Amino acid sequence: MIHKIELDSKNIHGSFDKDYEPILTVDSGDTIHLKTLDIQYGYSPSKNEERVIFNSREKEEKPGHPIFGPVAVRNAKPGMVLEVRLNEIVPGWYGRNWAGGLKNWQNEKLGIVETEKLQVDWELTPQTMTGSCLLGDRKFHVGLSPFMGLLGVAPAEPGTHSTAPPRYCGGNIDCKELVRGSSLFLPVSVEGALFSIGDGHALQGDGESSGTAIECPMDHVDITLTVREDMKLKMPRANTPAGWITFGFNEDLNEAAAVALDEMVLLMQELFEIDKVEATALSSVAVDLRVTQVVNGVKGVHAVLPHGVLR
Repeated sequence: MIHKIELDSKNIHGSFDKDYEPILTVDSGDTIHLKTLDIQYGYSPSKNEERVIFNSREKEEKPGHPIFGPVAVRNAKPGMVLEVRLNEIVPGWYGRNWAGGLKNWQNEKLGIVETEKLQVDWELTPQTMTGSCLLGDRKFHVGLSPFMGLLGVAPAEPGTHSTAPPRYCGGNIDCKELVRGSSLFLPVSVEGALFSIGDGHALQGDGESSGTAIECPMDHVDITLTVREDMKLKMPRANTPAGWITFGFNEDLNEAAAVALDEMVLLMQELFEIDKVEATALSSVAVDLRVTQVVNGVKGVHAVLPHGVLR
């Protein structure tokens, strides 16, 4: 069955909480279609139409990313896994990213805390998956690779939680490999899973160095949610066009890398029926460790096992 989530403030929230009422309940294997907002809670369908601002229905004092949901999945229970299949991701016509002018660790290292904050306005062409921006008198062009920056289920811990840091249950992962055709596997920790989605990115480099990608609304997102009882996970895992991916999140980049590597070694043990030391040896010749993002309070590392690299 296909469900549609309307572009309406009643469907939007800016935090995670296991006690939030779901906006929709679906069966395992159902598909959802929706549009998503830009990072500033806005949406404009075309150059000729005014940008409309939406609000979080939860009325947080400082709402985080505008995310849609939560969506409850029938029969999803703690200890199971929710597969989020990304069938289609089509960006809107505009996007923005920012640099400098804020006190954070990367701006301090680059010496641009005291500069004026720069906003770069991007014009996007979904039909050709290209984008362009003007900086001074120079025009820059890029090819787009859209993905959703925030895909997560509700954490088990009580209370209201920020959308900023990625967690064991997903959230603001900001992994540029999670493009169309990917499946993200999330450990379920509450009844119904309570899945939320948002934070569209038209293009991002590994690390998300300035703190933002090309942040954009999405004109069409098509996902399928499937409960997996055949998997047991403690951390998110993904199967993408680039390969199998495992994740680690920690304030310490070394610790994040260690978790991502350990999760990958466990996956390789499952895939190839080998022991941990053997898997670790093979990982050193076949697996890439990449910095997912360094800007969300905790840093992210993802380990990538390309398809077909080990035969």
